[in-house]
Amino acid sequence: MGALNLRFRGSVISLRTLRFGKGPAWAVASKPLVAVVGRPNVGKSTLVNRFVGGRAAVVQERPGVTRDRREFTAQWNNRDFVVVDTGGWQLGKDAYLVEDICAQAETAIATADLIVFVVDVTGDITSDDAAIARLLRPEQDRVIVAANKADNDSLGREIGSFAGLGLGEALPVSAIHGHGVAELLDELVGRFPEVVGLPGQDHDQPPEIAIIGRPNVGKSTLLNRLVGENRVVVSPVPGTTRDPIDVEIRLGDATYRLIDTAGMRRKPKISEDVEFFSVLRAREALQRAQAGLLLIDTLDGVTQQDQRIAELAARSGASLILVLNKWDAADLEQKEFTTGSLGARLGFAAWAPVIRISALTGARLHRLGPALETVLTNRARRIPTGKLNQLINTFAAQHPPPVRKGRRPKIRFVAQSRSAPPTFVLFVGGGKIDQTYLRFLEGRLRQEYDFMGTPVRMVVRRGSGK
Repeated sequence: MGALNLRFRGSVISLRTLRFGKGPAWAVASKPLVAVVGRPNVGKSTLVNRFVGGRAAVVQERPGVTRDRREFTAQWNNRDFVVVDTGGWQLGKDAYLVEDICAQAETAIATADLIVFVVDVTGDITSDDAAIARLLRPEQDRVIVAANKADNDSLGREIGSFAGLGLGEALPVSAIHGHGVAELLDELVGRFPEVVGLPGQDHDQPPEIAIIGRPNVGKSTLLNRLVGENRVVVSPVPGTTRDPIDVEIRLGDATYRLIDTAGMRRKPKISEDVEFFSVLRAREALQRAQAGLLLIDTLDGVTQQDQRIAELAARSGASLILVLNKWDAADLEQKEFTTGSLGARLGFAAWAPVIRISALTGARLHRLGPALETVLTNRARRIPTGKLNQLINTFAAQHPPPVRKGRRPKIRFVAQSRSAPPTFVLFVGGGKIDQTYLRFLEGRLRQEYDFMGTPVRMVVRRGSGK
């Protein structure tokens, strides 16, 4: 990965670019980027939640809850910017994942336009605070010190001691109550560079793609490979990724926002509050995603958890691509077993395309872009009402719906009520139409129109519909 600086209308625009194998070039272009750093449990995630206006990061009174840096879009005074919530620094401590978390924070600082250094006004300057300040001093012009937990006026007057960090005057804030946050945001936005744009840039929101799967199947490795940096802490310990992590990437002419979700575990195994919030966050990611990339470990085959997650994705209405990861590491027997188990466990999602990749090496990742383009195009497909009724009437004449309780249902009218996902409303008189017949109609529609990669919903209403 390299940095590319472009001058446009007198301003310098920074792009981070990468290329893997013979695949396409990707570029990530950023709004002003603000990195929020500090030692654990000083309130960084609570402050970020104030910036973005919601519970964006897992917040819990336990050091180290924020493991990865997460990027969220925020707005203040009509200026959009990206705020990065980093894992808490514990310099010199022998704690789990500390080195990885420090590296994440250092990377955020290296790429940020401005840095908010959060300290705890209720205590003295710690050795960790001092060590972080030493690292930040060369970047002093880009640093704002936020003295958090100034929940009352007396605490707000205690910020003078933090001038000893050598980073200028600290601003008192109370992230939990919101005091001083507006003043901090005013200071931030006042330091932003002038607004610039890229020629031909499309400002519409990019499609959101959720990377889903059970723990430790390679979701974070895939995200890192696509983005081209060690974007997420990758560990063999299941559950290392706790919150969904969003990052925008560009493939050819298309921009996507990838969401790396925490690996979903079976409910009985979720014992900690953090894991509970993470599963909720994964479900929320699927609810807002246009498509899901379900990673399956080729070495294990399709498991019951994979099946449950696929069912969750299908119910959400998101399009779906089945990604068989670690394909190159599997032997012939494992490949045949995994391929065979797709039909056995995921027959309900036979409409989902399958691609075989290695997230670790990047093998065959060039197939991901065309697959996404196909499923998103199919997701938006509409069938003209006249043609739709002609098709359904033909299907029903060839294979009438079965008689139930002495009455044969009659399909009087059909309309496509929406796309994304394609949803068809059947207005029916007479008897009831069962799910088996609805699946038959869905299958015939799929034969006539390309709905690969997207669920199709069939809804029954009583009446003529006209």
